[in-house]
Amino acid sequence: MELTGTILQGESFEPVEGRVVVEDGEIAAIEETAVDSDDVILPAFVNAHTHIGDSIAKEAGGGLTLEELVAPPDGLKHRLLRQADREELVEGMVRSIDFMASTGTGAFVEFREGGLAGVEVIEDALAGSPLEAVVLGRETVEAMEAADGFGASGANDADFARERNATERAGKIFGIHAGEVDATDINPALDLDPDFLVHMVHAEELHLDRVADSGTPVVVCPRSNVVTDVGLPPLADLLERTTVALGTDNVMTNSPSMFREMEFAAKLFDVTAEEVLRMATINGASVGGLDCGVVETGREARLLVLDGDSDNLAGAQDLVRAVVRRAGASDVKRVVLSGKA
Repeated sequence: MELTGTILQGESFEPVEGRVVVEDGEIAAIEETAVDSDDVILPAFVNAHTHIGDSIAKEAGGGLTLEELVAPPDGLKHRLLRQADREELVEGMVRSIDFMASTGTGAFVEFREGGLAGVEVIEDALAGSPLEAVVLGRETVEAMEAADGFGASGANDADFARERNATERAGKIFGIHAGEVDATDINPALDLDPDFLVHMVHAEELHLDRVADSGTPVVVCPRSNVVTDVGLPPLADLLERTTVALGTDNVMTNSPSMFREMEFAAKLFDVTAEEVLRMATINGASVGGLDCGVVETGREARLLVLDGDSDNLAGAQDLVRAVVRRAGASDVKRVVLSGKA
């Protein structure tokens, strides 16, 4: 397979005219040469934090607080998940997975509610999908053992030391929400030596220093934070100190569109388009332990092709800025996921 156009190459997304050669699901070559194509070739997105189980409850709970919406065990989300039957849950997740794939997401990191049964449900939803999913089980060690790791709700909800130790022994990923409602759970979360943190809205200087010292990556979800009215993460400060990735959080409250998340972040925070695109690609891949998120020889071929001559993108003077701040689902021409289009 050959893709031609302007390639946003490497971690700096340097625009290069040429072709990308894909063989056996891998980027075999990047050739700089004149081509007759207006396409823009970039890494497929990595959505670094999702909860797609609540696809059955889109826009439910308007006006509720974060705790009323999603706090375990009796937040609205958890009540609705318990009430839904398995077929309904699988169908809702399939539709969100298909939406992500069609809008340029090549992989995602999922915090999967429901213990072992919840992990089994998302496995059914992923059957036959080309999307790569890093599924982190919740609530039980058994869920972690059946999944790719453990996704903890927050250090104020439970101790999680047992789950953290079991996850480490299994050689799997441990992520935890921290600093979403307030700062009180950040230090206890960092004490668990997690592989990454989610949110960090209320991170203070002490926490930022600890993140820098430990090198702990952070996933931010700014649209979700606005919807739940908890504030916004100190994104520029986090970027100075650690790897920062981007996620869309609950499908209940936000579309799992990385285009929307990138535009929101780019226009709200004092950060560069290149930083935002890294958050949506290579940094998310790093959080999930994935070999994608960048157009480089030898990498897994999870690629997004945009129509650079669409009514929306034609005339763009800065392609990276246009991709981050302007592009959308209607500009998607092709999504290549490990050699499959």
